[in-house]
Amino acid sequence: MEAWSVDQVCSWLVEKNLGELVHRFQEEEVSGAALLALNDRMVQQLVKKIGHQAVLMGLIKKYKQKSQGLKFPGSPQEPALLTQAAAAPEDEQSSSPANYGEPTASFYPTENLDNGLIDQRVLKQRRNVKHVLARNKALQWTKSYVLPEFPYDVKSMLAEQKCPDHSMRIRIIEFLQADMTKYLEGSLYPTTQQYNDVVNALLQAHPFLDEDGCGFFLWKRALKDRFKYIRRSIEDDEQVIRNKCKFGHRRGQTRKSLADTRFDEIKIVQIKEEAVCLDSEVDEHISWFQQEYVKIEKDWREIDKRMSQTLQIRRKLIGSRTPLKDILKMFPFLKCPYQLFREFQLLTRTDICKKTRHILESYSENILTSFSVVDNPINIALQEKMKQHTDEDMLKYMKMTATCLLLPDVFGDDPSLFVIVNEKVQVSTPVLEVKDPFNIDVCEFSLYLEKERLTKVDDCVTGLAALVAAFHVFGIECPTRLSQTLNFLQTLIFEMHSPHFPSMKEKDVGFQHPVT
Repeated sequence: MEAWSVDQVCSWLVEKNLGELVHRFQEEEVSGAALLALNDRMVQQLVKKIGHQAVLMGLIKKYKQKSQGLKFPGSPQEPALLTQAAAAPEDEQSSSPANYGEPTASFYPTENLDNGLIDQRVLKQRRNVKHVLARNKALQWTKSYVLPEFPYDVKSMLAEQKCPDHSMRIRIIEFLQADMTKYLEGSLYPTTQQYNDVVNALLQAHPFLDEDGCGFFLWKRALKDRFKYIRRSIEDDEQVIRNKCKFGHRRGQTRKSLADTRFDEIKIVQIKEEAVCLDSEVDEHISWFQQEYVKIEKDWREIDKRMSQTLQIRRKLIGSRTPLKDILKMFPFLKCPYQLFREFQLLTRTDICKKTRHILESYSENILTSFSVVDNPINIALQEKMKQHTDEDMLKYMKMTATCLLLPDVFGDDPSLFVIVNEKVQVSTPVLEVKDPFNIDVCEFSLYLEKERLTKVDDCVTGLAALVAAFHVFGIECPTRLSQTLNFLQTLIFEMHSPHFPSMKEKDVGFQHPVT
């Protein structure tokens, strides 16, 4: 099976009555080697139906057990394993006290004794074989490791030997972590030696990253923290769950007793039941919303009234982390920009559209003349389009649109987490999609949430207001690589204090929701 191609894997699926998975496996190019490397988390992402997940994992498990069964006593592979152990370095053979004064394991009988037990000397030798093979596998991994292919902007920075800023460091660490996970066949627990080898490979290829001789420890700590961050939110990986139960989620955390664990489970169930336990009146509101949403002519006055009456239940659902798809299904009018802004105003007592327009009008000149965006393709396209128009309102609209698109570049954030221009949306957090931004006749602005279009908006002002409102209304945590931009916007929207603009050295803090 290890040498199977993608087509052979698909044929095997058809034989096992899993033909529905063929298309998905072809898309992901799952070969025989990849099939055997799948863990529970990968299977859940690859296969939607729980029944198919169970059948597939059962087939893979049976094949692995059958393959391992060939290595038991009496199999043709036994002499080969013992020969490898005999060929190991002398220091390893002599490091075990069990080896002193004993002949090599190849002279021991592999048959069971009369009492039905395997010779203990044979068992010791098999343990030594496993140790040698595991050590050789680890050495083979580290010796064959090469740095991943970084994206163009990272390669350009490394080629120019520029000292990376905070956002660039994060990108390098993310690519190293993803590449290590691939080499480790999905494991999220590299060894210390593997951390050392990866960081050494990075610093040997790019010595200028070793700042004042302390770069090794800084990069290694950042890489380990990245793996901890990835593991923190995972709840369906057997290895992660096992280590969380064994060591606790945080350093110094003690293991909970069985009674405490049971109490927490009951409490969680009670919270979930309270969040979804809707009385008949709320059920009537939800049913009315769903029927009214599909009508051509809507009763907006009644919609506003019912949305106000059900505000508290929505906050409870969002606070208990109910999936956003379920919330939008129960309250579909949150997809409308007007209701999204109204919900934001009920929570914060702030007219976000008015504030957003004022921000774009006031800061457009400063942003468009900022040194960090002078050579940006969006700014260059704006200058070319402005030569074709003379109307003041048209020029003002184009400047505000460009300001909206360039905000993350001014603050050194990741633009792909803020606005996607003429490309496919790839992020789950709220993000704007813009098509042909400077073509007034055909331009489109849309707000996406969890990679699906939430609503279509009229212009950049409405789009930016909807983006900020979505983070607050749906209780979504701001991505770290977008915090500077959203902090700047929240400072002006809620008039917390005078913003420090443009600030490339401003302290990187999280996007905090105002107290309502």
